[in-house]
Amino acid sequence: MIHFKRLATAVALGALAAGGALAQEISAPNLSYRTGPFAATGIPVMNGQIDYFTMLNERDGGIGGVKVNFYECETGYNTEKGVECYEKTKSDAIVTQPWSTGITLQVLPKSNVDEIPILAPGYGFSAMADGSVFKWAFNLPSSYWDAASMILKGLGGDDMSGLEGKKIAFLHLDHPFGKEPLPYLEKKAEDVGFELVPIPVGLKEMQNQSAQWLQIRRERPDYVVMWGWGAMNVGALTEAVKTRYPMDQFVGVWWSGHSDDLQVVGEDGKGYRSISFNAPVENAPVMDDIKEFVVDTGKTQSDEEQRSEVFYQRGLVMSAALAEAIAAAQTHFETDVIDASQLRWGLENIEMTEERIAELGMTGMVPPFSTSCSDHTGHSGGWLLEWDGEKFVKASDHLMADAEDIEPLEKQKAQEYAEANAPWPTQDCEM
Repeated sequence: MIHFKRLATAVALGALAAGGALAQEISAPNLSYRTGPFAATGIPVMNGQIDYFTMLNERDGGIGGVKVNFYECETGYNTEKGVECYEKTKSDAIVTQPWSTGITLQVLPKSNVDEIPILAPGYGFSAMADGSVFKWAFNLPSSYWDAASMILKGLGGDDMSGLEGKKIAFLHLDHPFGKEPLPYLEKKAEDVGFELVPIPVGLKEMQNQSAQWLQIRRERPDYVVMWGWGAMNVGALTEAVKTRYPMDQFVGVWWSGHSDDLQVVGEDGKGYRSISFNAPVENAPVMDDIKEFVVDTGKTQSDEEQRSEVFYQRGLVMSAALAEAIAAAQTHFETDVIDASQLRWGLENIEMTEERIAELGMTGMVPPFSTSCSDHTGHSGGWLLEWDGEKFVKASDHLMADAEDIEPLEKQKAQEYAEANAPWPTQDCEM
């Protein structure tokens, strides 16, 4: 395995030769949510994220000889608290991770002023993929529109023709997160010829969805697609079992594929699927390093079961992408302690090839992807994961989103956003 310190040897040796101190650190705050109604979802991901940087700090002395201070500011998934955390942490931050589509939308206009990149891996406003409009925002490796596209392909075939004449209930959190895929889903419903039935779930209804599932029983949809998070997932799964809805016709976004949620229904949840841009690989080499440098030294908040699951390993993948961007920026700018602007360049130049993923010890955990000035998502694609009664397993080949439909929609919605928030600075990605 190639370690980060070896990747940035030239940078580190140059600083040493010049008598530079390598004791400085890189500040990378995470606007976490370990409390509140979504804590069950947030905790394993946050554990995976912080454990990856702890491993780098312990194993390699950080990245390029500089330790990363990956610390958390608790938001409870509350938008107001999230904005407070952003303001509190931005003074020395090279990045902000809002961890909520609502918080992301509030922070997005600030990014142009504060010039701090927003990293929203697998969430946020899908049009942030358009780097020419959203210079400071990144939602790699896959967006919510990507997720919706992959789900439809998984259900209806690559051309989605199998969905013609079908009815799809869209059970979603009544929140910016839950509404995000609607522009794409509405377009595809019209293009393909299926009926889309949006069924919102309010924050106060997450644990008692009897009204929503009564509507589902009346509508008799061919499929239920869920955009749920935290307590909403358990509520929906419990109602699906109670009403005997066929689990093989029930599919969720990647935040609706948490092992703990499915364990509540156990064998009754068998056949349920979720789309995911990562897959759990228990024997991946990176897991050995996590055990040696983080677990065995008592520096983790996770347990053995959690570390084998999708969400914890998703946190590892997310932090690996950020670490790759930091390393790329260090090398490009020939400096060990990078600033926010330099990280922005690094985030535009991530190259997660199959070879690099293998070097990171993550083969099979994430598909290859790359970013650029114009593409701030990378559109990695993903897999459908299926609950086998005890755990999630891969249930599809690698799926790719429908770029022909998504790219024009990204540009359209990005331009609409820029016009609505004028004057909005853009960058020329053709240079």
